[in-house]
Amino acid sequence: MWILKTVGDSEPEQVFRILPGGVRTLGRATGADFSIDAALVSRIHCRLVATAGGGLEVRDLDSTNGTFVNGKRVQTAQLASGDRIQIGRVELIAVRDGD
Repeated sequence: MWILKTVGDSEPEQVFRILPGGVRTLGRATGADFSIDAALVSRIHCRLVATAGGGLEVRDLDSTNGTFVNGKRVQTAQLASGDRIQIGRVELIAVRDGD
């Protein structure tokens, strides 16, 4: 299982869990699996896929402001435990459960 936690002091911490084989979306819309109501976050901003092999992939869904991993804008990226994802002004840290 992967855990995503918001990082920062300005908003209350949010925690999202992704089970192996899970596919989840992040965005401002109520239809997103993980809702983040923040400036510069698109309605459906990005997709997270927990692969069968235990990895986690993030894919930008043509968001207006982009998806960043460790400060670099990406279209698709394989995440490692401890990587930081930024969508809009929201930063999340990805941690594999057990790390």
